[in-house]
Amino acid sequence: MKPAPAAPLRFNSISSLQHRMGMPAPLHPLITVADYDSTPIDLVDAGSWYMLDFYKITLKRNFTGSIKYGPGTYDFKEGGMAFLAPDQRVQKSGNLNDYQGYVLYFHPDLLQGYPLAQTIRHYGFFSYSVSEALFLSDKEKNTMTMLFQAIVAELDHNIDQYSNDVLVSQLELLLNHSNRFYNRQFITRKNHYHNLIDRMNLWLTNQFDHSDTVISGLPSPQDVAAYLNVSQRYLSDMLKTLTGKTTQQHIHLVLIEKAKDLLSQNQLTTAEIAYKLGFEHPQSFNKLFKQKTNSSPALYRKNPNPN
Repeated sequence: MKPAPAAPLRFNSISSLQHRMGMPAPLHPLITVADYDSTPIDLVDAGSWYMLDFYKITLKRNFTGSIKYGPGTYDFKEGGMAFLAPDQRVQKSGNLNDYQGYVLYFHPDLLQGYPLAQTIRHYGFFSYSVSEALFLSDKEKNTMTMLFQAIVAELDHNIDQYSNDVLVSQLELLLNHSNRFYNRQFITRKNHYHNLIDRMNLWLTNQFDHSDTVISGLPSPQDVAAYLNVSQRYLSDMLKTLTGKTTQQHIHLVLIEKAKDLLSQNQLTTAEIAYKLGFEHPQSFNKLFKQKTNSSPALYRKNPNPN
């Protein structure tokens, strides 16, 4: 029997993490930026998994390689960014060459009393896990580098009554630029993502064609993301950018087309079609069909092509 994997090392403060890694103590207890190019790193715990109670943002300026985040890796392709929310796992690399660029840590307590404490959940990239990192153009790298350096400059000041206001504003600006650059990435790499959409639609069609759907139930956004090997939030953000629809809406689109096909064959009752498509109750199928088509299944069967 294989031994159980060791539990991840948990850090509830930035100072405890930096002490463990042999880095200088942070100038601010709730936010810090480290420049790996000028900061020595202790490789104790190399290969171990860490779990943080705070956020982590990594900026690799000129870096080729991959870093372990969560259950997968980020491939940085000549530089890029990765984002980690509290309670996600990250593996500490044993290769000193992996420690390049900037790393920003900030604790959720920094945001208390600011609107960002509520709106930070809208920055979906903190939930991306197995999906790709944010690839940056040279111009975008320069923008992000300046934003990191601005936070460093603010941290070099003595803490006063305005420090948190300035730091939270700078952090929000960095997050908004990250949103903008991710949106650009979805658009400029649309061929790659359209292939992903095609795979999703084919898989969904096969699911609704499968006789076991009546047993397994309707596919969920989590099921789709797991099949495509991307995080659920990443898939949703990509779909909304390129198609204007959520993952759930795409599931419904494929489902309704399959329902129309079954209704036109006139071999199964409406209830049998509902069960075949994975609904527990025919009423739920009737309600969804009418919501999406402005027609009940019975009326559609009588007149599938209304003028």
